[in-house]
Amino acid sequence: MRLKDRVVVITGGGRGIGAATAHAVVAEGGKVVIGDMLAAEGEATRDALRAAGGSAVFVKTDVTQEADCLRLARTAVEQHGRLDVLICCAGILQGAMLQAEALDPATFDRVLSVNTKGTFLTVRAALPHLRKAEKPAILLLASEAGTKIPSSSLAYGASKGGVHGFAMTLEAQLAPQKIRVNEICPSSIATPMRIENLVDRARAAGRDPEQARAEAIKDAGDPAGVARILAFLASAEADYVRGTIYTR
Repeated sequence: MRLKDRVVVITGGGRGIGAATAHAVVAEGGKVVIGDMLAAEGEATRDALRAAGGSAVFVKTDVTQEADCLRLARTAVEQHGRLDVLICCAGILQGAMLQAEALDPATFDRVLSVNTKGTFLTVRAALPHLRKAEKPAILLLASEAGTKIPSSSLAYGASKGGVHGFAMTLEAQLAPQKIRVNEICPSSIATPMRIENLVDRARAAGRDPEQARAEAIKDAGDPAGVARILAFLASAEADYVRGTIYTR
């Protein structure tokens, strides 16, 4: 129960790594406030956590909207009196396999708005509350793609490279204030977003999309594995961990 009574906001908590992280945090005694655009998925995750005896709240949140990010952070404080940890998992992947001249600028803007600007707005909204917490932490989900290897999408690679640069700079700014920042970069994880990406790549290569889907589900990593890392990083036991963590 190393997260006992820690109040944790998780964006993108309706499904994938975000939902798995919500379950991992609650299992360790934490209280989660889930933000997601996908209301049905977010409510289902909240209900499952409550059914298991956990503390969970859902707030429909568009991370590209400052007002939504402010409301999400404020909800944590209104419900529990404080905010200890922010975990930013919200993200989209669009424009896979498209050359630059075929990629719609609107798609490029949309991906960067959610993945990079959304991370900034969420952090900005949470910081005033995190400054009042004991041993606060900010955990930002980037990706191996765009930081260590190329992405299938120019937009996604640029957006996660942006999160990488943002995280390094934020860490340097907040370290003197005793606010820990970690960036987590997963590889191939069996999330709905990743599976659909692999299906799109198979389709573009002329392969059977359904076979690619089955292979992706079989071969990609379990979101729960990344969730366990995030739950550890959300705890005071991770106080000595610094910088970027790459996972499978």
